Amino acid sequence: MVLRLIDSTNEWIGRLISFIAIIFSTIIIYEVFMRYVMNQPTRWTFDVTKQLYGFYFLMLGAYALKHQAHVRVDLLINRFSPTVRKWTEIAGYLIFFFPFAWVFLTRSYDFAMRSLAQGETTYGAVQLPVYPLKMSMVLAAALLLLQGIAEVVRLLIQKEAPRHDA
Repeated sequence: MVLRLIDSTNEWIGRLISFIAIIFSTIIIYEVFMRYVMNQPTRWTFDVTKQLYGFYFLMLGAYALKHQAHVRVDLLINRFSPTVRKWTEIAGYLIFFFPFAWVFLTRSYDFAMRSLAQGETTYGAVQLPVYPLKMSMVLAAALLLLQGIAEVVRLLIQKEAPRHDA
């Protein structure tokens, strides 16, 4: 039940966030049109698209982990037996993933709270607030950590290691 909740939350968020690509692509096309056809470049598109892309990239980490769409180096691990492969993957989560996710969560929280307290804005032509993007880092880190926990639990309850040759 908890695994399904984590998976469905990250699936729903991933699908929702994927529409942001359409939004920032539209803004970029608008800017190109305004700049090269109308000869009236906008002042706000660079900052807005940069923030939208950052939000998009951050928020899709847990979705990518859920779908095993992250970078893997399986040159050696594919030669292992399913049991050794399973425990090697669990060890990788324990040694690399969880420490990274914890640091990402705790440091991004400090980073976001400092930004919020300062009322931080961009330094560009249009001064957009930065703290919403930095607060999304905290949410992204929490979702990533939860999805990592779900993946390890799934590995622990499986009889064989999952295949990643798709």
